[in-house]
Amino acid sequence: MKLLKTISNKDFDLPVVKEEGRMPRIREAARAVLMDNDYKIALLFVSKKDYHKLPGGGLEEDENISQALEREILEETGCKAEVMTEIGEVEENRENFLLNQKSYCFSAKLIGEKGEPDFTDSEKDEGFILKWVSVEEAIKLIHEDKPSDYQGRFIQVRDLTLLKEFQRQIELNG
Repeated sequence: MKLLKTISNKDFDLPVVKEEGRMPRIREAARAVLMDNDYKIALLFVSKKDYHKLPGGGLEEDENISQALEREILEETGCKAEVMTEIGEVEENRENFLLNQKSYCFSAKLIGEKGEPDFTDSEKDEGFILKWVSVEEAIKLIHEDKPSDYQGRFIQVRDLTLLKEFQRQIELNG
């Protein structure tokens, strides 16, 4: 999968935190630009931290990228989906969390009817809200977000990169 961007503390003019002898944890994640029949995409609004994000999350033990993607889409959107094409990879070096995350993003299309998300308690506490918006509106919303936490700043850059690449691929392929 094509690496689209690597994000680190330097992108936010934050000091690079190095702890002697401690190695970052590696986390792999699957993300989707999920499109419905009206060409609207699923976008999650993290209302208590003021940012939007694409559906997706970390791979669980003994789970491959496709399985994680299908599970995350179902949990966060309540929808079944067919994975279509690769969009690209974004690597996040979140030095403050000693985390190196690789997000693999794919386009997907809705299968059947829309369902209801099954948010975790943590997602409910953060005020997750599912929206269906055009690609252009999603890019605008994420661009205008003002994340209130460290993690949200990384997510904003990551998902903006992924959505712009998705838009570019659509324009190339008609």
